[in-house]
Order: sequence, then structure tokens, then C-alpha cells
Amino acid sequence: MKSLVDYEVADPLPARKWIPDLIQIRQYAEAAGDFNPIHLDEAYARKMGLGGVIAHGMLTMAQMAAMLTEWLASQGEIYKFEVRFQQVVHPGDAVLFSGTVRARSKSVLVCDLTAVNQRDEQVLAGSAHILIKEEF
Repeated sequence: MKSLVDYEVADPLPARKWIPDLIQIRQYAEAAGDFNPIHLDEAYARKMGLGGVIAHGMLTMAQMAAMLTEWLASQGEIYKFEVRFQQVVHPGDAVLFSGTVRARSKSVLVCDLTAVNQRDEQVLAGSAHILIKEEF
């Protein structure tokens, strides 16, 4: 696996795929204490025009953070992380998280992040600033 110190501008980050299911959404609702029926009640979510239940935005954001932490391992730390929610994510959607290095200095990588579903619709966009640990 490529070391963080070897990343240059325009290099892609390792991608990560996620397919949420109703169990994971329910577990997240319980952990977060967010029982909004748009996440748990199919009929209610359809009535609200969402086409069915949707994953919590913060659950999708957490999957993006998981992509970053898997990539960083022990070589770096996320010290700034911003996202914009673009589209809802439904159970069964195949979401691909990816990114590229936009800028770098000796100890910092600035990365542009994106997540797209199986219809190639962007569901999440953002950026992260990564501090490369000195021992690497």
C-alpha cells in the first residue's frame, strides 16, 4: 500500500463501496437517538415524497470518514472534514466513496471527496485536510 508521504496532487484515494440496508439504518437510529420516521417507516417516507425510507445523512458521512480512516491507518489524522449532502441514500443503493489529492505540503494533504450512487448521482461532496504524521 502506498505511504501517505508518496501522495501527490491529482492522485486518487482508495475507493470504498457501501450498500446500506434497513438493519444498519435502524441500528444507526438507535445509536444516534434519531427516530425520524423518514428513516424507519416506509409508508411515511413515501408519503413525504422520498420514495421510501432513507439513510441518515450522518450515517452516509460516517461511511465517508471510514474510507478516510481505512486509507490513513496510522500514518495520518483527519484534522478538517467538511461535507455537503447532495442526494438522499436509500437502502440497497450502491454508494462509491472516492477522492483525489487537491493540494499538498510537506505535512498536509488536502483532498476533494465525493460519493456517487449506482445511477452516477452525487450523494455527498466534501473535503478533508489530512495531517501526515512525522514518523512516516
